Amino acid sequence: MTSITEKKPGAPEGWVIVLASSLTIVGSVMVAPVLPKMTAHFAPSMPDAALWVAMALTGPALAIAFFAPIAGWLADRYGRVKLLVLGALLYSLLGALPAVLDQLMAIVGVRLLFGASEAIIMTCCTALIADYWYGEQRLRYVNRQVVAIALVGALFFVVGGALGEHSWRTPFYLYLLPLLLVPFIAKVLWEPRKAKSEAHQPSQDGPVAMSTLLGGYALVCFGMILSMVVPVQTPGLLVSMGITSSTMIGLATGIGLLASLVGALSWPLARRTLGVSGCNTLLLILLAVGLLLLVRAPSYTMVIVAVVIHGVGAGMLVPNSMAPVMGALNQRTRGRGMGFFTGALYIGQFISPLVVSAIAGMTAGIPSAITALAFISVLYALCWAVKGVFQRRAPVASS
Repeated sequence: MTSITEKKPGAPEGWVIVLASSLTIVGSVMVAPVLPKMTAHFAPSMPDAALWVAMALTGPALAIAFFAPIAGWLADRYGRVKLLVLGALLYSLLGALPAVLDQLMAIVGVRLLFGASEAIIMTCCTALIADYWYGEQRLRYVNRQVVAIALVGALFFVVGGALGEHSWRTPFYLYLLPLLLVPFIAKVLWEPRKAKSEAHQPSQDGPVAMSTLLGGYALVCFGMILSMVVPVQTPGLLVSMGITSSTMIGLATGIGLLASLVGALSWPLARRTLGVSGCNTLLLILLAVGLLLLVRAPSYTMVIVAVVIHGVGAGMLVPNSMAPVMGALNQRTRGRGMGFFTGALYIGQFISPLVVSAIAGMTAGIPSAITALAFISVLYALCWAVKGVFQRRAPVASS
């Protein structure tokens, strides 16, 4: 039996993991540019079609939020690789299914099941990064994971928008492409030795740092609420400006995702220079500034400027919140701990349009709601700034 081995990870494992991780962003961005066309298609038969079409985009995040901790438990108990193969297969088949469905509610239901496959993929990939590597190597692969997500997300947002010019159904067929990755997952990846994979690390079997976990979960949840404002709300804002081309809508948000690549590439330097708290302050300020500019943009060009600034902050969010969480977990709890992290990330993604709608109902509409979220982000950034100041003044403790 070869499921447990002492192989040393290298570039092949890294490439497969980061490519598999990128599937999670494709799950949402490829559909977003065709939301207006989906709404127009189903509106004659469903008065509340706009709400349910938005649920088709963000509904998978709800499934991920609930299923990711279960996926983490399964990964801890039965292993990462076989579960990852199953998740990739389900991802492709369930992802493409809406292309042939005629009922909006059926599409929403399939997208919820699709979210469970995303939960498996993200949780297993993240746990494998923490299993295979540690220290600076682990941070390097965390960053590569985020970079791959940004690159693939930007590409497929633009591709989804271009294909959506013909029909809103066409982009869903692209979900079949990950079937090509399944043989590589099965052949290249392997289960780490549970007893010895990181025995040289003194904290391997140590206690779990709960305060670090909760802080990371809260940050990634709120950060994703802010991050999802651009892909969910930008199409509607552009339509209100008279821009209805799905290609231009896809390009705008795709550029924002590409800007997140800049943020991800800048993260190692920002983390070394500012520390974790300082980097959190910076990314929350960038998210806030991007949102404020977005709702006040008088032209398509200014929308692009806004989503670029916002994207840089979004690119720093996941690695800067994930790295401390990884370090706070030991191997026995890593699957579950990263499952809860994935759940927190996607619950933020799911509730983002709900939060915007709820605030909009209490204010003067969507732009006012986005403005309110930007100011909350500034306050949150100030909290992290204060924490960073106290940490710098306190005696340096070994972590």
